[in-house]
Amino acid sequence: MTDYEEFESPEELLKTKQRERKIRKGKKKQSFFKALLRFLTGCGVIFGVYYFSTFSGWYLPSTTFKNPDPSRIQIVDNKIVKIQKIKNVIKDIEVPKVPLYMANLNELKYKLMSLAPVDEVYIRRYAFPARILIIIREAMPVLTIAPDEKVKPVAAFTREGRLIIGSDYLPLPEEYKTVKVLSYGNKGDDYRKWDENKIRQILRIAKYVETFSREKIEYIDMRNPDDIYVKIETVPVRLGQLDSNIYERIKRIPSILPQVEKVKGKVKYIDLSWEKVNYLKLE
Repeated sequence: MTDYEEFESPEELLKTKQRERKIRKGKKKQSFFKALLRFLTGCGVIFGVYYFSTFSGWYLPSTTFKNPDPSRIQIVDNKIVKIQKIKNVIKDIEVPKVPLYMANLNELKYKLMSLAPVDEVYIRRYAFPARILIIIREAMPVLTIAPDEKVKPVAAFTREGRLIIGSDYLPLPEEYKTVKVLSYGNKGDDYRKWDENKIRQILRIAKYVETFSREKIEYIDMRNPDDIYVKIETVPVRLGQLDSNIYERIKRIPSILPQVEKVKGKVKYIDLSWEKVNYLKLE
């Protein structure tokens, strides 16, 4: 016998069973309506997200890269690479047909990274209206190349040995202070073949000369790689061959530079090309 059968009459037991069935039915209805409400809420969220994502404020115009609108695409921090060059590089990129937050912009980044002066590219995305901000990080030029001291540079190098060449990038903005090197580029030592070690060697020579002369370098003449000259503010200095002893020869500048003042205006150059022998070449 159950507890109901032991303590309740048949009428009371029937009422109890009926109440239990009503409670169970009520719970089933509640569960059904809760499940239905969750389903409808989920559908509403999905529909809302879809509807929200179709707003035009998420999409870039189809002409964003072909005819850049400053209100849609902004480029900053480019000093060497001209805006027109950037426009020419990105004009053939296809605008993504998905919301901007889902768009793959790697092609845009890679094309900009292919430009010689560009070291890194950062792209920031904004919506309503959809627009992008392109931040250009350029490598720092340290050398400029010219065939003559009176001619504007035709090429430049970064410290890492990256060659920057062409009218798209040159002349450099005046804010860049570089070491000017004279080189023909077609005989002797072709600057197009210089690497990072070569650049660092030239920079070291420049630093040595400025340190021991206490004067700024105007240019380094490497048109004849076997007979190098350095022009400082006072007078040209002949260093001779680019060998392991060149730095020791540079250290002799302070001992002979005062003599230049004594015959000022008559000195053609200081000759340090001979080992342990210094002399002034007069006009």
